Amino acid sequence: MKKTLLAVATLTLTTALIGCDAGGSKANIAIGPAASTTQKVSHMVLDAYGIGESDFNAYQERFGDALDGVQDGNIDISMGIMGLPAGSIESLQASSGDVVMLSLSDEVVDKIEKNSDYRRFIISKDSYKFLDKDVQTIAAFAVMMGNTNTINEEMGYQLAKVMYDQADQITHSQAKFLTLEHALNGSDSLKIHPGAKRFYEDKGLTVNMSVAELGDITAKQEFILGTGSQGGTYYPLGGEIATTWNNNIPGANFTNVETSASIENLIRIRDGKMDLGMSVHVPARNALEGTAEFEGSPVDNAAFIGQIYPEVVQIVSRSGNNVSSFESIKGN
Repeated sequence: MKKTLLAVATLTLTTALIGCDAGGSKANIAIGPAASTTQKVSHMVLDAYGIGESDFNAYQERFGDALDGVQDGNIDISMGIMGLPAGSIESLQASSGDVVMLSLSDEVVDKIEKNSDYRRFIISKDSYKFLDKDVQTIAAFAVMMGNTNTINEEMGYQLAKVMYDQADQITHSQAKFLTLEHALNGSDSLKIHPGAKRFYEDKGLTVNMSVAELGDITAKQEFILGTGSQGGTYYPLGGEIATTWNNNIPGANFTNVETSASIENLIRIRDGKMDLGMSVHVPARNALEGTAEFEGSPVDNAAFIGQIYPEVVQIVSRSGNNVSSFESIKGN
C-alpha cells in the first residue's frame, strides 16, 4: 500500500507542485467570481507569468467554494484576496494537512507594482502554522465606503467613531488593524465623507483628501452593509462591525448582507440599493473615476469612511495536486 506523503511547505510559483499529467490536461485554477476584484487580480498575476485564458481551466468560484474544490481535488490552485490569517485557509489545512501557499517571484511583483496600485507584501511565516518560510505576494487595503445620498454628516461621524473607538468589541483577527494609525490607509485618490473627516480631525489626524459632497438626505433608521462571501473575510468581519454599530449608535439598525464583495458593493451603492459597502481601495478609486470596470458609469455617490485592514492576495494549493509551476502551465 502506498503511503501518502503530507508535505506542508511554502512554495514559490517557480517551484514544482507536481507536474501536469502526460496527457497535457490543463490546470484548474479558481480565479474568483465573475466581475470580482479577485478575478481581476488573478488575471493580473497570470498575465505577469505569460499565462492566457486558453492555457488553463478557469473556475469562477467564491473563495469558500473554491477551497472546497481544492479539498476535493477538483481545483488545483485557488486565488483569493483576504486578511491574515484567513480562517478558510486554516480550515483547509486542518482537513487536508497538506496546504501549500505560493509565493510570487520578484519579477512578477515588479511588473504588478509598475502597472497597478497593488504593492509588495510579505506574509510572515508565523501567519499560519503550516508555513515554514515567509511568502511574497501583493496587497491592497480594504476600506469602508458610504453612500453620500443616504449617510448624512452626523452618521458618517458616528460610523467612523464607533469603528475605531469601539474596535475592542470586535473579536475578528483583522480588528487589530482598526486603529487611528491605519485609519487613512488606502484613501489615496478617494473622496472622504465629511462626517468621517470631522472625526479624524477631532482625533488630531491631518486629512488631505477631497471632501465628498452630500446629497439631499432624508433621515432613515435602516441601513444595509454589503460585505463579501461567507468563505472570505468581509462577511464575518462586516457582521461584527454592523453589530458594533447597532450596539453603539442609538436609533439606527445595520444589516450586513452577503455579496460578491468590492465591485458589487460599489455598484449597489451607485444604484441606491446599499448604504455602506466594503471594498478594496483600488476598485473604489476606479469607481469614483469611472475607469476599468466602471468605465462609462462612475460611482459619484460613494465616500471613504475608513480603512479596515490590509487585503492580501493569497494563493493556495495542496502538495498532491497535479500541477507543476505556473510557468509550465502555458506549455501544457
